Amino acid sequence: MAHTLVSLLVRRSEAAVYMVAPPATEPLARRMPGVQGSWALAVGHGELGIGPRRALARTLKAERFDQAIVLPNSFKSALLPYWAGIPRRTGWQGESRYLLLNDRRRLDPGCYPLMIERFMALALPEGAPLPEPYPLPRLAVDPASAAGLAERLGLDTANVTALCPGAEFGPAKRWPPKHFAAVARAEVERGRNVWLLGSPGDRSTCEEITAATPDGVVNLAGRTTLLEAVDLLSLAERVVANDSGLMHVAAALNRHLVALFGSTSPDFTPPLGERSRVLSNPVDCSPCFQRQCPLGHLQCLEGLGPEQVIEVL
Repeated sequence: MAHTLVSLLVRRSEAAVYMVAPPATEPLARRMPGVQGSWALAVGHGELGIGPRRALARTLKAERFDQAIVLPNSFKSALLPYWAGIPRRTGWQGESRYLLLNDRRRLDPGCYPLMIERFMALALPEGAPLPEPYPLPRLAVDPASAAGLAERLGLDTANVTALCPGAEFGPAKRWPPKHFAAVARAEVERGRNVWLLGSPGDRSTCEEITAATPDGVVNLAGRTTLLEAVDLLSLAERVVANDSGLMHVAAALNRHLVALFGSTSPDFTPPLGERSRVLSNPVDCSPCFQRQCPLGHLQCLEGLGPEQVIEVL
């Protein structure tokens, strides 16, 4: 989603854009048109990480950047550009960042309901209208890498449907494996190849899906890097995904995408592709934005039947 901001910066000012991101997502910067370089900040979730931040700040200081745009709202995320001595440090007011940011903005969520709108607003003078149409996130693909990877993994790349059953945020964003299995069976019966993509943490879920489906389903969870997953998704004609990182990757690759929403809202972080379709099961308690279903029934996803996804496919 940050690529929307990158595209706007390059379009408006021909800026040289560099990115800092966690190691898990930093590789994506290498596939974002307009990003000239990136650094991974290896600090664990919730850690202050003074040592790594100060070390990277010294590197950034030598680059003599004009401006830093800080997308997270946390205190610690604003330390790096402050220590790097970047003269203009822009971000939303966030938590106790009065000294760290010198171009602080006060967010009105009603003015910017979408996350990409909140990102783009930081590139513009305060209160300026956002450009329309919005630049959509895009990721570049390495065709040679994709072809070589498919050959190494022994994959049939004809008529591929990719299923992405994971979501790092928590179980309240994950469509039940039995529903994914029903979709996999229907796609195999249609003569399609089905790939399951995800992180090592998604492997057991994907094993549950493959156990409930016939031949024609390949479990790739944990067998690829993030950039390899990007290249494989580029070979898929259709993708079914939870509200997750791979959902946004599939949208940025402009795949035919069915995006499944439960505890979260497509009114905030929708898939940003022209060929994306959102499915949800509106219930009184959603969206709750909780990692676990607070009521224990997960009806927002349990009640979203596989026949609805199969019909859209």
